[in-house]
Amino acid sequence: MEYTYLLLNIGSLIVPLVFSFHPKLLFYKEWKSFFPALIILALAFIIWDVYFTSIGVWGFNEQYLTGIYIYNLPLEEVLFFICIPYASIYTYHCFQIFFEIEKPRLTKLITLCLIIILTLVLLFNFNKWYTGVTFSLTLVLLIYTYLLNPKWLGVFYLSFAVILVPFLIVNGALTGMFFEIPVVWYNDLENLGIRLVSIPIEDSVYALLMLLSTTLIFERLKKR
Repeated sequence: MEYTYLLLNIGSLIVPLVFSFHPKLLFYKEWKSFFPALIILALAFIIWDVYFTSIGVWGFNEQYLTGIYIYNLPLEEVLFFICIPYASIYTYHCFQIFFEIEKPRLTKLITLCLIIILTLVLLFNFNKWYTGVTFSLTLVLLIYTYLLNPKWLGVFYLSFAVILVPFLIVNGALTGMFFEIPVVWYNDLENLGIRLVSIPIEDSVYALLMLLSTTLIFERLKKR
């Protein structure tokens, strides 16, 4: 039981890591751009995680953990911000190789729809910590992305739609979809209380924020 969260991280990482060296993919050649982007975003999200854990927005059940902590976060939670972004950006990289999607009007429309939805939700739920912070940061990021409208955004949205399936499976395992007691618990006073089975709806927006911001930095560094 104490290796549950650790094994979920390893399971998410192992296949993308091995296939990073595939001759048609060669993702390892992008590491010089990817890892700086990963470090920047991981540090930001870990600091956020430390604070939200300290004020009880969410927390962790010790029976699923190895017992190693970095400040108030279990080691497994820190590894989450390495394993999941790696697997996700690897997937995005694969989609870039196999798909060419340059439809700026469509991607701009998708971004605009997301901006409108997030704004409407925020108007009535700004006082909830998880909803307010996650939706606000994502809204700012999407406004910036809407103005920038980069060529790779269409591929990102397509890969994100695919990434959501394994992401939600992993998150489902963490939030109690497969276990009687969840690995990660949430204080429903600080979120909308809407769940996809066991997963707070905010987690999907959180995933968008984490992966889009990582991709933005990753693509900027690639150009350099």
